[in-house]
Amino acid sequence: MRAVLDACVLYPTVLREILIGVAADGQFEPVWSDRLLEEWARTAEKRGGPADGLIARGAIATLSARFPSATTPEAGPDITNRLWLPDTGDIHVLATAIQAEASTIVTLNLRDFPMRELEAHGVRALHPDVLLTDLWLSDPDRVTDIVGAVHDTAQSLSGAAMPLRALLKRARLPRLGKALTR
Repeated sequence: MRAVLDACVLYPTVLREILIGVAADGQFEPVWSDRLLEEWARTAEKRGGPADGLIARGAIATLSARFPSATTPEAGPDITNRLWLPDTGDIHVLATAIQAEASTIVTLNLRDFPMRELEAHGVRALHPDVLLTDLWLSDPDRVTDIVGAVHDTAQSLSGAAMPLRALLKRARLPRLGKALTR
């Protein structure tokens, strides 16, 4: 499955690291555009200041090197001009999915991607919690190992113990957190 990662799932570090870990494990093929990556960097800078913006740009360079085929060229007006979404600022995300022949958009903003509009283009929008929980149901050990590694890194960087379920809830992955901590 090819899946466009919306900027809103790239900025929260824990969420991004889990998605990228699962992608690196071959469970889906990530797709993004330069515009989506730039949105991530601008959001990081806006929310965390210039230092966070620089960290995001470094992470973008690393991701681009790690997944060289993930960056899809911007869709032209032949695609974008025929699209409609409630938030016109998200049309480029759908256009990226069409351009890359991706079947899925992974986003926290499902209301901005109405099913009826996406279906006409053979695309669906999924919340990352749904995607990751479904992948966990298909292969629990692989997803559990990836989440465990991200959890270990988060605890190491923070210098404090973090309950896994609370960490995943903050990362907007409550279903996955519940599944992993039963």
